[in-house]
Amino acid sequence: MVDIKKYFLEMNVTKLKVDEYLSKTLAKAGYAGVDLFRTPLGDRVIIYADRPAMVIGRKGQQIKKLADVLSKYFKLENPQITVTGIEVPELSARIMASRIALALEKGYHFRRAAFVALRRIMGAGAVGCEIIISGKLVSERARYEKVKAGKVYKSGGHVSRLVDRAVTSVLLKPGLYGIEVIIVKPGVPDDLVTFKPQEQAQQVQGSAGEAG
Repeated sequence: MVDIKKYFLEMNVTKLKVDEYLSKTLAKAGYAGVDLFRTPLGDRVIIYADRPAMVIGRKGQQIKKLADVLSKYFKLENPQITVTGIEVPELSARIMASRIALALEKGYHFRRAAFVALRRIMGAGAVGCEIIISGKLVSERARYEKVKAGKVYKSGGHVSRLVDRAVTSVLLKPGLYGIEVIIVKPGVPDDLVTFKPQEQAQQVQGSAGEAG
């Protein structure tokens, strides 16, 4: 009999290891996440990325190498890899953090890279966004720069539903830069309060009186 708790624990640990490996390997492809499913034919791997073609590679060479690595080092059985694009990449914190990192590598000023990303995220319909870039930004002393727009939730039950957060880093000549992106996706927060129209409220009160 299979120990269910042990099975899910092992799958989650494997997923974390695979996710960490892919986030480093596929950073330039706009890696956004991975899902693992165990099937009778083997382990199914779904990779989400901003640029799926870079994950697949020319004539599928890159994806074949990934399958070999996942089988050899992560002990996945007959990994079947599917690469899926992101419908709205501007609402993925990982993708936007990777885009900022690539912009910094190309020599863009950190403020310009942050504000460009912020405008694109809010333009895609986000409720709020916060971007923090830290490192030796303007001097030898490390500091951080924060840009923010809209509502950014840090607590409450709606954080798990609406908030997407990602942290990445990029090595530049001055040193290591850290990049944190928090995106609040469109949705109904837990603290939203709505009032019924006055006419509807009177009808409800009238019905309650007649029932009494």
